[in-house]
This record gives sequence, structure tokens and C-alpha cells, in this order.
Amino acid sequence: MKKQLALYGGEKVKQQPYGTGRRFGEEELTQLKEALDQNTLFYWSGNKVKTLCAKFAKMYGVEHCVAASSGTAAIHVALGALGVTEGDEVITSPITDMGSIIGIMYQNAIPVFADLDPHTYNMDPKSIEKCITEKTKAIVVVHLAGNPAEMDEIMAIARKHNVFVVEDCAQSFMCRYKGRLAGTIGDMGCFSLNDFKHISAGDGGLVLVNNPDLYVKTFMFADKNYNRFSKGAALRVIEYLAPNYRMNELTAAVGIAQLDKLEKICATRKRYGEMITEGIKHLKGVYPHEVKKGNQSSFWFYMFRIDPKIVGTDTTTFAEALKAEGIGCQRGYIPSVVYLYDMFQNKEGYQGTHAPFDSKYYGKDISYPKGLCPVAEEILDTAVRLNLNEFYTEQDIQDIIDSIVKVTEYFKKG
Repeated sequence: MKKQLALYGGEKVKQQPYGTGRRFGEEELTQLKEALDQNTLFYWSGNKVKTLCAKFAKMYGVEHCVAASSGTAAIHVALGALGVTEGDEVITSPITDMGSIIGIMYQNAIPVFADLDPHTYNMDPKSIEKCITEKTKAIVVVHLAGNPAEMDEIMAIARKHNVFVVEDCAQSFMCRYKGRLAGTIGDMGCFSLNDFKHISAGDGGLVLVNNPDLYVKTFMFADKNYNRFSKGAALRVIEYLAPNYRMNELTAAVGIAQLDKLEKICATRKRYGEMITEGIKHLKGVYPHEVKKGNQSSFWFYMFRIDPKIVGTDTTTFAEALKAEGIGCQRGYIPSVVYLYDMFQNKEGYQGTHAPFDSKYYGKDISYPKGLCPVAEEILDTAVRLNLNEFYTEQDIQDIIDSIVKVTEYFKKG
């Protein structure tokens, strides 16, 4: 017998509040005091930024790490260091945060959007290869929601066409692709310490790089192209424009303490995501957040899809029904695919101009019509995003599962 939905007056599944906890404590306070006791908060003079970078590089088994002021800045720094410039094309995902796009645009390059896998929500290698032209300089691979993309295929395509790969790991700390940590496979890996990510320093970014020459370029690009490894006049020999994305010592101090908590946080989220998948995979017309065999997701969020024809209701109603059961969720992840934003529809990257789309260095016409990436558009039309947190309890996860089952069973035909 179907249980009446809370949306229509029935008793809701979730009767107890979600588990909560404190992200910051004595460990962060200790690091902050040490930073203040240095009597400098400048990264080159103090030791906290240096320590954070060394610690993160060691954790990931990479030679070098460069700090930046945000995850968005980290991607911009990576692209700038790789020489992405006006007239270039950079391929990326249409379902992502603007942080993946801003660095491309600020280098006056042109974003090109590849379609996605319908169930991992990551970039489809076949679509990536179709997007490559003589203008392609790099691929920004977004590992969405803690789930690694198909890196072997992507790297093979990149090497075949001689383009760079930047991994956007803002949502994907400690996720693994065939045993390898995401962020260590491409030419560069970029991470975020934004307050809404797995760990937080308020804001901040980290760039991983193995190549020593590229490390110096990355380091310089994050700091106005100043070469602090040189002495005297060489410090200010500026060959091209670069931003000021320096991280300060207080941000790094918090980041150091947060890194000690990272593996446990990600392991908990992984376990909870896998519990949800196990609990809903039997439901007809409900498609769990797929993690490919041999990979591991750290589930920044959990997003499943429904087939409205099979389930018997639309995505908006399904999400509203879950909310009424006490489950934190929303329809889709972002309101629309990125290329349908006004900036792309109007081709107006900078106010009052059509730059960089009309650049003489580009010399092509590009458009972003609806239907450009049909799978990505369908994903957003049929997806429900669940909030996920390491402070949740197993009962919270069971309540999520029970609510999805209840809503699905209610609308099921017959």
C-alpha cells in the first residue's frame, strides 16, 4: 500500500534534524596564532603558505604546489602558466560553476563545451575529440561532485592533438581514477578551499604541477609575474600580464589544519554516497549517481536522475515531494547549462563589447544554441541533487533512501 506523501498531507519520513558538527577548532586556532606570531602575513616572508603547499604536494605525491586566492584563481593561474591566450579555444563542461569558465575568459580565450556522460555527469571523451580544432589549446576537465572523469581516454586525446589538460578538482578532493588521485593525471590539477567545499579556509586555491619549469611559470603567474626566485632587478622583469592571486598566511594556516581532516571527511562522504546508490539502485526509472568501476568518488553532492515517463511525475514535483519529506535537495545542479547564460547568448564577455568572441586573433564565428550539448541539457531537466555532509548520521542517509523510495513508489503507475 502506498504511503501518503508529506507533500499531500501525509507524515514525513525525516522526523529528526540532520547531524551537524564543527568544522573548525583548536587545531585551526593554533595554526592561526603561529601565523600571527610570525609578525608577517605575506606568503613569501612567512612559512604557512609554504607549509600548506608542501603538505598538499606530499599528500598527492606531486613535486610542486602553488597557492592561489581561490579555486577560480587556481584555474586561471594554470591556464595562464600554460600560455592560453587570446584566440585560443579551451574545451570544458557545460555543467559546472563559473569558476571553471572565468580563467578561460580572462585570458581572452573562447570556451567550447563538450557534452557529458548521462550518468557520471562528466565530460564524454568522444564529444571532447569532436570539439578539437586547430585553435584548441587546452581542456579543462571538471570532475563534477567528487566523481572522476574518464582520464585515460581524455589524456590520449590530448596527447594525440598536442593540447594541455587542466583538472578542475574544486569539487573532488581525494577522488580516485583507477587508483590515481584526480588532479595528478593531467598537466595541472586545481583545487578549491572555498567555504562550501570538502575542506575550507574561507577561500583559497591550490595548483598541483610536476614539471619544474611549469612550476616556476605557475608561481609567477599567481603573483603579478614577479620572479621571487631571482634576486635584484630580475624580480620585476615582466614579460606579460598576470594577476595578483596571492594567498595570505592566515588562509594557509587554516588550510594546514583542514588538510589533517581531509581523508576522513572524504571517506565518510564516499561511504554515504555508496549507501545511497545501494539503497535506490533497484528503483525503476531512478538512475543513481554512477561511479565507474575501479573509481572512487568523494561525493561533494549526490545527484540522481529520474525518467518522468517511468516514475510517473516530473522532476520538479519529485524534488518538491522529497523536500516535504524533510530531505534537503533541489531540482538539477545549476539553472541551465552554462552556454545558455546571457554572456554566451549575447557574446558579451566584457561589458559593452563582444570580446573575446570577436577577437581578430580568433577569426571565427562561434554560437551557443540550445541543443548544443543535448545530454547535458537532459541531465539538468531530469536530475535531483541531494545535499550531503560528513556530519550526517547513517540514520540521515537511511532517511534519504527511504524518502526516495517512498516518493518513487507513490507516483509509480499501476
